[in-house]
Amino acid sequence: MKGKLSKLRTGLLAVTFAAAAVIGLNTTDASAALRYISKESQACLGCHKGMNPALVQQWATSKHADAGVGCYECHQANKGDKDAFQHFGFTISTIVSPLDCGKCHPKEEKEVTESHHAKAAQFVGSLDNVLGRIVEGEPLFNLGCAQCHGRTIPVKNGLPILGPWPNEGIGRVNPDGSKGNCAACHYRHSFSLKQVREPGTCGKCHQGPDHPQIEIWELSKHGIAYKAHLSEIEQTLDRAKWVLGEDYYQAPNCVTCHMGASVTGAKPTHDVGARLSWTLRPPISKHKPNWQAKRAEMKKVCAACHQKLWIDGFYYQYDQLVELYNNKFAKPAAAIMKFLRQNKLIDPIPFNQKIEWEYFLLWHHEGRRARMGASMMAPDWTHWHGLFEVAYNFYFKLLPEADKIVAEKGNRRVKREWAEFKKKLFSNPYHKWFHEFNKEELRKIAEFYVKRYGEAAQ
Repeated sequence: MKGKLSKLRTGLLAVTFAAAAVIGLNTTDASAALRYISKESQACLGCHKGMNPALVQQWATSKHADAGVGCYECHQANKGDKDAFQHFGFTISTIVSPLDCGKCHPKEEKEVTESHHAKAAQFVGSLDNVLGRIVEGEPLFNLGCAQCHGRTIPVKNGLPILGPWPNEGIGRVNPDGSKGNCAACHYRHSFSLKQVREPGTCGKCHQGPDHPQIEIWELSKHGIAYKAHLSEIEQTLDRAKWVLGEDYYQAPNCVTCHMGASVTGAKPTHDVGARLSWTLRPPISKHKPNWQAKRAEMKKVCAACHQKLWIDGFYYQYDQLVELYNNKFAKPAAAIMKFLRQNKLIDPIPFNQKIEWEYFLLWHHEGRRARMGASMMAPDWTHWHGLFEVAYNFYFKLLPEADKIVAEKGNRRVKREWAEFKKKLFSNPYHKWFHEFNKEELRKIAEFYVKRYGEAAQ
């Protein structure tokens, strides 16, 4: 057996040294010397080493190259394919879709295709799309919204059309009909595990005023601990097996909680929603389908570091915050907008009236920040960047603007119904404080502020 392996190794070395000479690889590199590269890929590399030298170098250091997977193995196409074209005697496609990746990675392809990531381009037709594509304009849509969400990629003569292309969106709709884009996270052409596990990979899209997950995580205890132990964790990021509680223990990042494996029973997945129990994106949060099972999966990850009482206590607090947001602000705000629309006090054109912007900011920005801050244990994002802004927007922007619209445009019936609507709203214990506050509580608050800040605080 040893002799056969030795002969095989010698044969691979001979083939690979010849290939290395063709593409300009360093033949003294032991790992490069064991690569088998197909003749088709050798032909690709023969040209592209001069045209795109860094691209070739990225591939040459990749696990794909180690496995003998080259340019042609990923880009080959059939003549009948919608995105196929002839390229120096080869039938190839520019876009490598999840279906292409799935030939070698079927489990991952299935999980990605079934995930919310693959559906991200469905935002076209939503309020987000109206803002990015119409209010702001198509160039912004191509370079902003669609670069995270993805979009449908049309082709002409097999080639993607400029404007929509290039596109790296996670929910890209590919010419072969598949949805998703593996390269949105696994950057070409090195496909580095270390790079894809870096929190910044997720932060490329999950940042900013409406979904600041990366900022929230960075200043949570998880993020602070991760940075404190970064030099230790970095040594593990490029390993094929990356199990919490076995290969590392110091702190979690995005992949750990949403995709990673743990010794406490969590299995690795490419469906990033497989462990999420709440949907926090829409104006009013709701539980995801089969949410109890999904929460149980996330709890398996938590259990690698936390006791059951801690985990259950966190979810109790988290659920309370989401329900508070829903019932105190989100549902009443939605009812206000419904009242205005049903009575034709605002027209159907989105974003052409101030109150539509106020409402959008309330749920899409401040409301999301509060809910996401709670979900990732970041108190300042939950409060000051979150529900504080929601409350201010609700009481001092949305309601006054609705009052103004009713006063200016409403008839007697509408004004009477609006007065009844507000009376019912402020009779709710959540909002009763706005007109009625316990006098004894007011006295205690005033005394506290005077004692702490002086007479000027009154």
